[in-house]
Amino acid sequence: MDRTLFESDHNDFRDAVRQFVKRHVEPHYDRWESEGLVDRKLWQLAGESGFLGTAVPVEYGGGGEPDYRYNAVLVEEFARAGAASLSSGFGLHNDVVAPYLLELGTEEQKRRWLPGFCSGELVTAIAMTEPGTGSDLKAVRTTAIRDGDAYVLNGTKTFITNGIHSDLVVVVAKTDPAAGARGISLLAVERGMPGFERGRKLAKAGMRAQDTAELVFTDVRVPAANLLGEEGQGFGYLMRNLPQERLSIAVVAVAAAQAAFGWTAEYCRDRQAFGQRIGSFQNSRFKFAEMATEIEIAQVYLDRAIRELNAGTLTPVDAAKLKWWTTELMKRTTDTCVQLHGGYGYMDEYPISRAWRDARVHTIFGGTTEIMKEIIGRDLGF
Repeated sequence: MDRTLFESDHNDFRDAVRQFVKRHVEPHYDRWESEGLVDRKLWQLAGESGFLGTAVPVEYGGGGEPDYRYNAVLVEEFARAGAASLSSGFGLHNDVVAPYLLELGTEEQKRRWLPGFCSGELVTAIAMTEPGTGSDLKAVRTTAIRDGDAYVLNGTKTFITNGIHSDLVVVVAKTDPAAGARGISLLAVERGMPGFERGRKLAKAGMRAQDTAELVFTDVRVPAANLLGEEGQGFGYLMRNLPQERLSIAVVAVAAAQAAFGWTAEYCRDRQAFGQRIGSFQNSRFKFAEMATEIEIAQVYLDRAIRELNAGTLTPVDAAKLKWWTTELMKRTTDTCVQLHGGYGYMDEYPISRAWRDARVHTIFGGTTEIMKEIIGRDLGF
């Protein structure tokens, strides 16, 4: 499929990312999968290569290019290399946390955090989910009560991407527990603050190289100077930035589906059964025809959404439609590809095995498929 979305500068950037993947990711990825996180050095290498903070103004050490297409290229190439864990970790840093720092940060905060954000010396995370609270952000129980020139933060967060490596965590907390959604604020918690501890590094079915952890906050005194935006406005900020997060997940989903399709097509052209190539059976041809069609349709919709994000017109409802459709496609495609591989599809020596495991969580994080449909259904007036 010829994509008109990208221009020559984006293609040059893609070539640089591919070289980075070949040199710094592929030789180590199996080890990262077994260890449950990537080498911290990878973040610094990514910073040196100009892959972090592309949207951050040059005066803070960034690329000075707010064009989301660069972000899309980065996570696409990780996903196409079978490294969806990196798409998630780096995507969260660039696509999710960066907008909060850029849009809500004071000048002092930007000068304090953004240079390290762009160099890879400062890894970021966002802490929303709690052991008893998933998609319902209004129900968070973590509290941050003002005490003089600080907020006293207490609570536990789980499923936090970049949780172990993170140096700066945007924490969703109730500064006014009695005010519901109007009592939610965002606090930037820094590594080393007394009372801020890492819990378990979580073992997962897939995305095993993704650094995922529990975070525990016990009477952490967070300076009031670390409040992002205005007190009590956190829920609105979260709703405003969720479309970009969901778009980022969709970019990974479509790229991963394309990669799975490619690996499986190659396998089925070479592998024989009953005296003929697996791909030549009518059932196989039909499956490939279905996957090729669905992936191309998803790509067109995704590229339109990227244009809309750049133009500032991507709505939460359209992002919800995109997120649930592409992630369900990713799950469906990788499952079909495992089936076409037969028993070998279940073996880790083939990349489709990892892709199949990695796909499953994408219909859950960033808002479950069911929550996406609820958003869409309400917009339809039901």
